[in-house]
Amino acid sequence: MKVLVSDQLGEIGIRMFEEEEGIAVDVKTGLSPDELKEIIGEYNGLVIRSATKVTADLIQAAKKLKVVGRAGIGLDNVDIPAATQQGIVVMNTPTGNVITTAEHAISMMMSLTRNIPRGTSSLKAGRWDKKKLQGREVFNKILGVIGFGKIGSIVADRARGLKMRVVVHDPFVTPEQIEKAGFESVTLEKLYRHSDYITIHVPKMKETTCLLNKDAFKQMKDGVMIINCARGGMIDEGDLDTALKSGKVAGAALDVFETEPPGTCSLLEKENVICTPHLGASTREAQTNVAVAVAKQIIDYLKNGTIANAVNVPSVTGELLGKMGPYLNLADRIGGLMAQLSKGAFKEIVIEYTGDFQGIDFTPVTISLLKGLLTPSVKDVVNYVNAGVIAKDMGIKVSETTSAESDEYLNLITLKAVTTEMESQIAGTIFGKKRPQIVKIDGFQLSMEPEGYFAYIRNFNKPGAFGSITSVLGKHGINIDRMNVGVSNEESTNIVFLSTDTPIPDEILDEIAALSLVESIKLVEL
Repeated sequence: MKVLVSDQLGEIGIRMFEEEEGIAVDVKTGLSPDELKEIIGEYNGLVIRSATKVTADLIQAAKKLKVVGRAGIGLDNVDIPAATQQGIVVMNTPTGNVITTAEHAISMMMSLTRNIPRGTSSLKAGRWDKKKLQGREVFNKILGVIGFGKIGSIVADRARGLKMRVVVHDPFVTPEQIEKAGFESVTLEKLYRHSDYITIHVPKMKETTCLLNKDAFKQMKDGVMIINCARGGMIDEGDLDTALKSGKVAGAALDVFETEPPGTCSLLEKENVICTPHLGASTREAQTNVAVAVAKQIIDYLKNGTIANAVNVPSVTGELLGKMGPYLNLADRIGGLMAQLSKGAFKEIVIEYTGDFQGIDFTPVTISLLKGLLTPSVKDVVNYVNAGVIAKDMGIKVSETTSAESDEYLNLITLKAVTTEMESQIAGTIFGKKRPQIVKIDGFQLSMEPEGYFAYIRNFNKPGAFGSITSVLGKHGINIDRMNVGVSNEESTNIVFLSTDTPIPDEILDEIAALSLVESIKLVEL
């Protein structure tokens, strides 16, 4: 079998492939998309980092490809749905560089606060700018950590060692879990108001894109310092530029940018901005860790069929996967829908299996549901191996119940969730042999195929409600592909899932939300 390494990989990983009997490896970095597409059909495995773009077009040309392995965490450069459709396993190495990235954030904070880059460059230029480069102490200052995952929790711990006061905001981790680790859990608004330093450690997704913008900067203390070693695009660079000019933000330390390389960027011209070219994971130790991990995972899969750290396939045999596939898919969609409809951090979930599941082991199904539930909050970090561990780390109590009795459906999976703000439940079943259907949401009965982009609407159950919604969409030329209505005899409202030919823009969502018979509306992706 043949493996292609298309991005830079630690030498130890390449040696592992070379020394493995039955595996041939080629290292070809810096290929253009067309050059890669021309040769990808020869290979069974592909090793990448962030440079190679594994597009749907490339996947179509990869006739023999069985596995894509990312030496690192982020998979923004991989079309995972296209890979899944072609039966290609997508793996990453989620723990290989967490310490390295956390240490880089602390290094950037210290370098910024003590003007180390400016001091170095001025001294090398023959100047002695001692008075101009007076810094601060971090002792007893407040560090606001946004995101309490693997990296954010390490940053918080290291800052505690510097005798800083650490406050944490993570809407997906219970306050009890954060406080158990010895830190104060706060709202985002309180973190902005009180922090002397703010560091970001959340995955990049729609909700976190431009998280730090002009409205956020307005809420912060004068003279705050900002550190971003997570993902580019989570800070609005134009708004940060304005905040630096006004003095609201005293300095920024950036390892990542909206566009990489950033090219001409006014932030790079400012003396109170220090920056590095995405070096968060760039240490010898981290590169060794991820190289060893990705090589071992790909070798194990190609030779033994063993799946580890896959983000799109559970660790089960092919025969069992064929039998369980519909239930795994249903559970994943139930979890993803619950995550998007809920408010607050999850405290407890109960998964109920009722009906005839033909002797299926529920463990992979539960893991699939947990992965779906956690993906919106931790994205590339969660997979079919670590979903249960991450849920435990986030303070979520998970339990299962089973029953052979089902009054309405041959089989039913019900997820009951308790968060810091609400309680909710979603139930689904399989129609035919493999069609997943959502059939209950809280007290509402419906039949909805959980796939695609939806507008989720709660409307008052009165004449004209649906007409007013469809009128707005029609006015703007948006066609409704599907409409699924959930009804309840005891409710004065309905729920509606609208699937449209094109995504509904924010301004039209706002127009629908303003209708007198609409209680709320939000976009859902499944």
